[in-house]
Amino acid sequence: MIRVKTTSIVVYISLMVGLIGCKNNNPTNTKSEESLSKNDGFISIFDGETLNDWKGNPTYWSVENGNLTGIITPETLLSKNTFIIWQSGEPSNFELKLEYRISQNGNSGINYRSESIDSIPYALRGYQADIDGKNNYTGQNYEERKRTTLAYQGEKVNVNPLSNSETKSSLAANIQKNCWQNREVTKSLGSKESLLAHIKKNDWNQVHLIVNGNRMKHYVNGVLMSDVTDNDTINRTISGEVGVQVHVGPPMKVEFRDIRLKEVAD
Repeated sequence: MIRVKTTSIVVYISLMVGLIGCKNNNPTNTKSEESLSKNDGFISIFDGETLNDWKGNPTYWSVENGNLTGIITPETLLSKNTFIIWQSGEPSNFELKLEYRISQNGNSGINYRSESIDSIPYALRGYQADIDGKNNYTGQNYEERKRTTLAYQGEKVNVNPLSNSETKSSLAANIQKNCWQNREVTKSLGSKESLLAHIKKNDWNQVHLIVNGNRMKHYVNGVLMSDVTDNDTINRTISGEVGVQVHVGPPMKVEFRDIRLKEVAD
């Protein structure tokens, strides 16, 4: 009887030590995983309270309910597209993540590797991840005030180099129906219908841009919408400003939040 009791005590103690060990290990693992998920290299470039580090026309841009907000009213219709531009860098290779919500008639976009135009206040020239409320263009790669459409929704594209005889003055000759002609579609990323099924209307959507070297990938809600490799050394840019747009057109509203940037090595 004594042997049986001793064995029972040993088993009981062993079980308790095991349980205590499990309780001690789980919080440690959870904390480690949470720390890793937060320490992903991204930095916030919009504080959710002010327009610090951003420059745009206050007629159109403000902070509302913690969101970077662009509004066009019947009294403030635009004659030219206008941007609010981040002032703290001109990234080259990077990832950008944000969430947006846009009204049904809204037209907007996220510009990157862009340059300001001295003659037009708050205008940008350069690559754009397109956004619109009807999702006719959302996710495509459109080069504002330059080569126009480089990739429509669902396209993987190589932009071919211009010949030695062609220069920047040849831009107009290479554009037809608002699309750059010196490009080659190498793959379909999915039908327009299947891609649009992933985009929510009048609700928040997530954008993730991956820009590295001469390749630019636009994701919406985790789905690759366009993929461009720009081999046009005459017209491409490798760094530049970041900004978001309100577009000429009817009254509209667009909101952005959780804007985060991670610069990456070449």
